[in-house]
Amino acid sequence: MAFVVCDPCIKCKYTECVSVCPVDCFREGKNMLVIDPDECIDCGVCVEECPVRAIYCDEEVPEKWQEYIEINQKYSKLWPVIRDSQDPLPTADSFSETENKRSHFDPEPGLGSRDSLEDEEE
Repeated sequence: MAFVVCDPCIKCKYTECVSVCPVDCFREGKNMLVIDPDECIDCGVCVEECPVRAIYCDEEVPEKWQEYIEINQKYSKLWPVIRDSQDPLPTADSFSETENKRSHFDPEPGLGSRDSLEDEEE
């Protein structure tokens, strides 16, 4: 079991979930976050921190968002670690209640945490 970031995160990217995570399981894309299922310890503390309710246990992901299980698995291997909260995207307020945002998904990586970039350079 692991947790999965789903559709509501796209174009919002609130990061309160990152700051409460006891391990480094969040990865940052250009316009959303994902969770690395191999790093997630299934504690669930991130779920309540998400203001748009984008995080679900993999066994409870709504049917309409099942593809996000695979998206989290795939992009968690490609995107950098994010360890600290950041400001949400400028589009967060206007997109926080928008549904069906899959067409807005950007596969490009985000910047990640500064210290994770330094770790990779060593």
